Amino acid sequence: MSVQSVQQAQLWNDEKERLMFAELVNVFYAREIPALAAVHNEQKLRKSLASLPFYVERAARHIVQGDIPLELDSQNGGWLAPQKKLPSPDPEQNASFYKKHAKTGLVIPVLKEHTGYQSLSLDCIDQVEKNSFHSNLSGWFFFSGASQSNLNLQVLKPSKQVMTAACCGHQWQFNKAVPPRRLSLREMLLASMINWKNVRSIKRDV
Repeated sequence: MSVQSVQQAQLWNDEKERLMFAELVNVFYAREIPALAAVHNEQKLRKSLASLPFYVERAARHIVQGDIPLELDSQNGGWLAPQKKLPSPDPEQNASFYKKHAKTGLVIPVLKEHTGYQSLSLDCIDQVEKNSFHSNLSGWFFFSGASQSNLNLQVLKPSKQVMTAACCGHQWQFNKAVPPRRLSLREMLLASMINWKNVRSIKRDV
């Protein structure tokens, strides 16, 4: 390939990345602003609005420049992958895994049951104790994956299949696949922090 062809290819990739970045930023703002409009605490609203540009741009940049092996729908701000069957919790495997690998910063999949629906979401470990760990949004869990305060929440052992389903917002109703949900901006940022070479360990370059 000639030098001119290489330069043209690099320019096209740069233009493609810039377009993807702009689409993601627009989608994230359109998604987050209506949610903030429902916040009634003025102090919390001010704080959220002040930090919103940082998190929107950070999420978009990490997604565009990151090594995420999923098909991105930049116009709708989400990932696409074939939906498989609902994963089943295995307390023994969970306990064996989290006893050894639970560390601050590890992105984890959380299974939620609600009114006949089951959905997967992303969370992140921020504290680890002798027999339990705390996730940033979902609270305390035993190493078995069982929540200490919410019977409708269950942490699963990370795998590429489970993490893919969580990133794509896959959900089920009575164990049958239904249309996926949209991920929050926080989850989109967490998805860019997954170590896809080994989803059971922390990504070091974020």
